Amino acid sequence: MANTWVLEKVRNIGISAHIDSGKTTLTERILFYTGRIHAIHEVKGKDGVGATMDSMELERERGITIQSAATNVSWGDTEINIIDTPGHVDFTIEVERALRVLDGAVLVLCGVAGVQSQSFTVDRQMRRYKVPRLAFINKLDRSGANAYRVVGTLRDKLNHNAVLMQIPIGAEDKFEGVVDLVKMKAFYFEGESGTTIREAAIPPEMLEDAKKHRHEMIGKAADFDEVLAEKFLMEEEPTEEDIKRGIRKGCISLMMTPTFMGSAYKNKAVQLLLNGVTEYLPNPLEVVNEALDQDKKEEKIVLPCDSTKPFVGYAFKLQETQFGQLTYMRIYQGTVKKGDFITNMTSGKKIKVPRLVRMHADKMSDVESSQAGDIAAMFGIDCESGTTFTDGEMNVTMTSMFVPNAVISLAVRPKDKLGADNFTKALNKFRKEDPTFRVHRDEESAETIISGMGELHLDVYMERMKREFKCEVIAGAPQVAYRETIGQGAAFDYTHKKQTGGSGQYAKVCGLLEPMPPNSEQTYEFVDEIAGGRIPREFIPACDKGFQEQMAKGPLIGFPIVNVRVKLQDGAYHDVDSSEMAFRICAMAAFRQGYEKAQPTALEPIMKLEVTCPEEFQGTVMGQINQRRGIIQGTSTMDGGLVVINAEVPLSEMFGYSTVIRSATQGKGEFTMEFSRYSPCPRSIQDELAKKYQEKRAAEQK
Repeated sequence: MANTWVLEKVRNIGISAHIDSGKTTLTERILFYTGRIHAIHEVKGKDGVGATMDSMELERERGITIQSAATNVSWGDTEINIIDTPGHVDFTIEVERALRVLDGAVLVLCGVAGVQSQSFTVDRQMRRYKVPRLAFINKLDRSGANAYRVVGTLRDKLNHNAVLMQIPIGAEDKFEGVVDLVKMKAFYFEGESGTTIREAAIPPEMLEDAKKHRHEMIGKAADFDEVLAEKFLMEEEPTEEDIKRGIRKGCISLMMTPTFMGSAYKNKAVQLLLNGVTEYLPNPLEVVNEALDQDKKEEKIVLPCDSTKPFVGYAFKLQETQFGQLTYMRIYQGTVKKGDFITNMTSGKKIKVPRLVRMHADKMSDVESSQAGDIAAMFGIDCESGTTFTDGEMNVTMTSMFVPNAVISLAVRPKDKLGADNFTKALNKFRKEDPTFRVHRDEESAETIISGMGELHLDVYMERMKREFKCEVIAGAPQVAYRETIGQGAAFDYTHKKQTGGSGQYAKVCGLLEPMPPNSEQTYEFVDEIAGGRIPREFIPACDKGFQEQMAKGPLIGFPIVNVRVKLQDGAYHDVDSSEMAFRICAMAAFRQGYEKAQPTALEPIMKLEVTCPEEFQGTVMGQINQRRGIIQGTSTMDGGLVVINAEVPLSEMFGYSTVIRSATQGKGEFTMEFSRYSPCPRSIQDELAKKYQEKRAAEQK
């Protein structure tokens, strides 16, 4: 880190994309060109070393990124904190947590495939946290690559105002370099690792094309800068500074996506992307960071990025190392020094900071302090992912990150009794570091259930238990996270009476159960329509609690009930025998009574599926999707004889699909899958689920 901490010269960026778009390869080149590493290693390299940012053994074996990894590099006089994130949808929380704390991002797109299914998810995440971004069209050396087509998909599919900053010189195996439309120069990247940058005149046959794209670029940038707009209208030649200022304003306002291109694998044009990061993405002073003031009913306040103000930090990622738990923290305000006491705003505990480090993948260097605008890591800080820390004076919490619901569960147990302690330790550790990994105990079957985002997600955690905790586990059959809901409205009218020695219990509730409107974000709504004191105000929350408790496990198939509005309209109470407990029990029974009449329906998770395979296997793959109750949404062909099939398929039909598609396409097919929505099950499947649940209950009662 530079001795002088100048916030204008700091960038906190993430690198995000669809799986296999080349994020980790791009990060590896950035580390090399900034002098962080002295040799380039590939993701699936023959040298057996693996990419620097894929530091976990499992990542190197599988050739995928599982955990986001942080590093810090210097480019010119700018300090860049970089987080390389996974592309696989099962590890989507890693992208969420990174984008939650970053000021800018690079969206990597494959030069052949363009916008893919996971590109939509990453783009949605960037919009959620209002993260300005650059686009980098990668893999332009590959057969079928077409930069202009990818820019078209960026505009049409993701609705980006994509502005070309460069155009490619040559294509596919003849891709040589890029024309910089701001400088109007051609750049070639020579030498074994592309370290020698040769600046030259634009090839004559490309000059007209370059002028056309430059005019378009200046026209779009002029929308954001008055000086540039005036020069554009007067047809005067703007300066480089004018153009860069307009593009920077457009990018930071989220209204423009400057688009760069190159080939990370072939070491071309990565240096110009780094220039773009420093020139167009915001520094910490240009980003609005909001916190919730706990003294003022969670009123939103803006935290200035000022190192002299009271300390506020946000722990966004936990990682286990040989030295103990490592907590990654974004510092939003103030300064934290080694030896300082900071307060965990969730538990209220004061914790001493024993060690502060700056991370470089799995390597680290000790630092004495860290200031507003920086990303640091600390040892000895016990907390969960998503915890706010302050100096104790500020009673604020940062807005939390979005955590998607789990879609798949497994019953797991240690292979032998000796591993039971380590099994518990592992589950607690994983739960703390990953909010999408959930653990609960099924009291009826006495099994430990783990839930997550997909087969691969849970697979990786079971493998980590074996390697990191020396605990082999046995897993039961995968369990889909079904839900229950109602198909129509129904009334309830229930009286709860219980007379024992001493005071009894009395409560009466009347009202309606109604389905929630389609596309509602809420899964439960409680409407209090009690008038005239028919139920005293102090018992209303107990009724709400009773309804919610009953919804935790439905009587149809034993899964949570969702999308129900409960209207409490009437009731009765007894001066002596009514209590919170009586109304809670009454509400639970009333809900069961109404639910039976409201056409209970089982819902199953539907997944968005995207399959890429050679055209010759298209018929076979589509046939297999149809057999799995899938609905084909559309197909598109790509250069290179590949076809992309988009479909919606029930998750319950997708177990073991990776093996099926590999054998059906001679190992050439690949797919990605992410949760889309819940949809009613076919009647035959609902009846089967209901029958299994009743058999299970009967067996337990015996």
